[in-house]
Amino acid sequence: MSSSVLARTGRQRQRYKDQFRLVAGCIPFRLERNVEDGCCNIKNKLRVLMISSPDRDDLVFPKGGWEDDETMGEAACREALEEAGVKGILGENPLGFWEFRSKSRQNSSSMEGGCRGYMFALEVTEELDSWAEQANHDRKWLTTDDAFKFCRYDWMREALQKFLVSLSENRRNETGMVELPVMPVPDAGAEHQILSPGFCGKPSGVQQLEESGNKCVVQG
Repeated sequence: MSSSVLARTGRQRQRYKDQFRLVAGCIPFRLERNVEDGCCNIKNKLRVLMISSPDRDDLVFPKGGWEDDETMGEAACREALEEAGVKGILGENPLGFWEFRSKSRQNSSSMEGGCRGYMFALEVTEELDSWAEQANHDRKWLTTDDAFKFCRYDWMREALQKFLVSLSENRRNETGMVELPVMPVPDAGAEHQILSPGFCGKPSGVQQLEESGNKCVVQG
């Protein structure tokens, strides 16, 4: 199946708050059904989806600008569809938010070019054979160990760590199983971050998802 949705371009509808460009993204994941694990540790079954960029060997999670005609969750789902060609069930709340500098402003010491990125977990239910930005982004399913290794940005590694903690807590509450081991995140991750290193937190003063918004349906 292919997507008939065209990727959005330009920043005419881009949201800003406190001088930050608002960004939404997600960590697409699935549990492999054909992996046997006698210890009931879902880490061996867990895979996350990352995408490549032209002329680079490292990988990132889907993300992009949050626009003024969509909710935060809708923006995260749209980016997953446009950049990675996947649809799924979005987590009810963001994993947190991270403040970083856009790639065009990495060497600037001013606040200009700052982004505030909200990341969600997305349980993938459908993979499309073709998608809007396929020419620019290949996609790859990885173990979490490989995801930590190949991830381009330290702030995305922190988002992945928060996802693992959240998934572990949910599994423990549902089944009483032990939690997933979590990989440490380097402290020297200030290359793309601004304000305090490793800064993340719960959303405050931004549009909240609707109660029915935990399942994102994209037309096309």
